[in-house]
Amino acid sequence: MLGSILLLLLNFAFGFITILLLARFFMQWQRVSFRNQIGQFVVTTTDWIVRPLRRAIPGLFGLDLASLLPAWAFQTAYVFIELSLRGAAMDGGPAGVLFGLWGLGLLELVRMAIYLIFAVVLVSAVLSWVSPHSPAAPLFRGLADPFLRPFRRVVPMIANIDLSPLVLLLLLQILLIVIGGLRGNFMPLLFGG
Repeated sequence: MLGSILLLLLNFAFGFITILLLARFFMQWQRVSFRNQIGQFVVTTTDWIVRPLRRAIPGLFGLDLASLLPAWAFQTAYVFIELSLRGAAMDGGPAGVLFGLWGLGLLELVRMAIYLIFAVVLVSAVLSWVSPHSPAAPLFRGLADPFLRPFRRVVPMIANIDLSPLVLLLLLQILLIVIGGLRGNFMPLLFGG
């Protein structure tokens, strides 16, 4: 029971910092202003790791790798801690274990990114109906629009209602199922065989 509680707390802590790092990555990538409460919160809570890493890790094609790589590292560390606490015997050899952990960490990072996109699109859609002039509306709209734009070209508006968020959310659910199926591909690297 204590092990389950510890895993829950670690999952929350590692997941929270990963979501914040991903939010910073997406906000920078989409050129969304950090001059709002949410942006300031994201910057304040992630500066301790992003600022020092920026000296060593340059951006790539406008992508903030100093935010993305530590998010991957946190998810990889969590996968290692979880497997260790569950008593999994990782005897696939040092290289196999390393690649297996990196692969599972990457899948977990993609899963967290999908959850973040899911939340952003959902909040953006709700705000567009409930409070389109809310101070947070431009932030969520700026983050959601690049993901919705390809679907808006294909999915027609019906009675002046945009159905593209529904299509995107369905696709994100499918991606989560695919990612869940891919986890098993890394198990032979970790456990041998």
